[in-house]
Amino acid sequence: MKNTKILIIDDDIDTINIYKAILEKENYQVFNASNKNEGIKIANEQLPDLIVLDVMMTTHYEGFELKQELDKNIKLNTIPVIFQTSIDLLTTSDAQKESIQEMARAFRNDPKYKELQVLLIKNLTNGLNGVDYLNEDGKNVYFEVDGFLRKPVKGDELLAEIRRLIKKVA
Repeated sequence: MKNTKILIIDDDIDTINIYKAILEKENYQVFNASNKNEGIKIANEQLPDLIVLDVMMTTHYEGFELKQELDKNIKLNTIPVIFQTSIDLLTTSDAQKESIQEMARAFRNDPKYKELQVLLIKNLTNGLNGVDYLNEDGKNVYFEVDGFLRKPVKGDELLAEIRRLIKKVA
C-alpha cells in the first residue's frame, strides 16, 4: 500500500509539530514548509497526496496566493487542499445557486457581508467550498478549495477531513 504523503504549509512551528505527530502516528508521510516559496518547492519535489495550508503566513493572503499558484501548475493542480484558518466560515444550504462562486457573489452583495475582505463559503448541500477575497487592489479574487479547518484544529477533525479527501482521490 502506498504511503500517503501530506504537506503542511504553516509558519507556526508548533502547529507543524503537532500535526506531524498526529499524522505520523497514523502512518502518513509528512513534509512541511513555512512559506509559499518553500511550499511550492516541496510540493513539486514530493508531489503530496494532500496539502494542509495556513492562510496567513508572511502576508495576510499568502496561503490564498499559494493555492492560486498550485492551481496554475499542471503537476500540482489536482492535489486536494485544506485551508486551516481562524476566519469565520459562511455556510449555506442554497440548492438554487448553480455554483459556489454564485453563492460567494450573493454573499458579497448582501449588506451584512459586503465589506468583509475575505469570504470563506461552504455549501452544506453539496459539500463545495470556495474563497472570495479582495486583493490589495480591491479586486475580487475567487477560487475553489477542497476543505476548511477552523483554528485551533482538533486532531480528530484534522484526521477526519484528511481521510475524507484522501478517499475521494484514491
